[in-house]
Amino acid sequence: MNLNEHFIEQINSLLPGDEARAMLQAIEDNEPVTSVRFNNCKGFLPPASLERVPWCEMGAYLRERPQFTFDPHFHAGSYYVQDASSMFIYHVIKSLVGKPVTYLDLCAAPGGKTTATLQALPQGSIVVANEIVTPRAQVLRENIIKWGIDSCVVTNDAPRVLGMLENAFDVIAADVPCSGEGMFRKDEEAVAQWSPQLVQQCAARQREILNDIWPALKPGGLLIYSTCTYNLDENERMALYIANELGANFVEIPNEQSWNITGELSGNNIPCYRFMPHKTRGEGLFLCVLRKMHNAQCTMHNAQSAFRLPPSTFHHSRAAGAKKPKQNATSIVPKKVATWLNGNYEISEQNGNIIATSKYIKDTIVSINKLHIIKGLNLEIGTIKGNKIVPSHHLAMSPLLRDGAFEKCEVDYLTAIAYLRGESITINAPRGYILITYQNAILGFVNNLGNRANNLYPKSWRILSSHLPDKPQVGLVGLV
Repeated sequence: MNLNEHFIEQINSLLPGDEARAMLQAIEDNEPVTSVRFNNCKGFLPPASLERVPWCEMGAYLRERPQFTFDPHFHAGSYYVQDASSMFIYHVIKSLVGKPVTYLDLCAAPGGKTTATLQALPQGSIVVANEIVTPRAQVLRENIIKWGIDSCVVTNDAPRVLGMLENAFDVIAADVPCSGEGMFRKDEEAVAQWSPQLVQQCAARQREILNDIWPALKPGGLLIYSTCTYNLDENERMALYIANELGANFVEIPNEQSWNITGELSGNNIPCYRFMPHKTRGEGLFLCVLRKMHNAQCTMHNAQSAFRLPPSTFHHSRAAGAKKPKQNATSIVPKKVATWLNGNYEISEQNGNIIATSKYIKDTIVSINKLHIIKGLNLEIGTIKGNKIVPSHHLAMSPLLRDGAFEKCEVDYLTAIAYLRGESITINAPRGYILITYQNAILGFVNNLGNRANNLYPKSWRILSSHLPDKPQVGLVGLV
């Protein structure tokens, strides 16, 4: 690895000689650690044979990196591939959030921290997961649906738009775009692109993002600020900017000495948490938490107050400024649809789509008209086609789907891969809509016609590679 000489100087200025050399050697010589976080919401737990990530009970280190693309459990949302350092967000939320909150994950794609957040938050919390880059927002939506927790809205907006929801959120997580020094072991492009100028550009962008979003945080609310870089400008100095210029106090996060988390390196004695590859098993991460002062000034003069409406208004995907589709009042949702779900839900039909909204969510924040929502705060059950209801993949991925609502058909590895490629398969099952499972993990629906089963797996999610690994990629989910 050809590290930039200015980056080497930067590390030497951050750490004493021996430690700086150890860190540079870890960046240049050590292989990245592979870790995954299991989805206990779907009943999957780390096998006892795997070493746990100490700060996240659902996280585990893998002994080698499999080809995740060819593991059906990966597509079923049984686990999420996430760097161990990033799983620290799970511990932060478990330590600091004790009651239901409204939570904004500002820079959420591809969804690792969002899915960890959904696992950690108290039931009744509402998460808005935002991504400004549209293709990445679609990936975020896919990963949220696979994870199966439906108390999450996915939006595709700039921070300044979300910032117009004044005092809307109890917690905002800002994992801001950064110079990516902590990803050097995983990303050669990050090494090639790094420069001192990039650091300054990123720091300027981070200040802009923080100024834009600050009005949306309630007084007394928490800001979780994080980067995947090492330098002071994007880390401690940015944290001090938040405290001194925007108006916030630092919050300490309990942690164990055995975790080998490094403290702040600026000499200001503020509670910050650094994951350094020569000390902790994971990639580079900086994180701190600040509480907004009650007398903090709003940095946007035209901020608008959030208002409240029933959460059913959240389900539409629409372009910015578009009007909500009108409900078709003449259509009647069959009563059998309610029997497909666990729990008590309000079921409605709009423009041929059937959705369910949990009744424990009485109301929630709703954006100004221009907010672009691409996944709503509800469960998409299916689509009405003629006299039939075609069940959705969203329903298949949800733990809210009642066991026994549909027949299941367990398939072998090669059939599972064929299904995930979108191919027609042949199964031994009754006619009608059938859930395809692999080692008890639900992969999705088919419409079984007898001589073949029409594949209902989403086209944009299919495995495109025709390659097959030498052996099935299994062993991650209680199978060893």
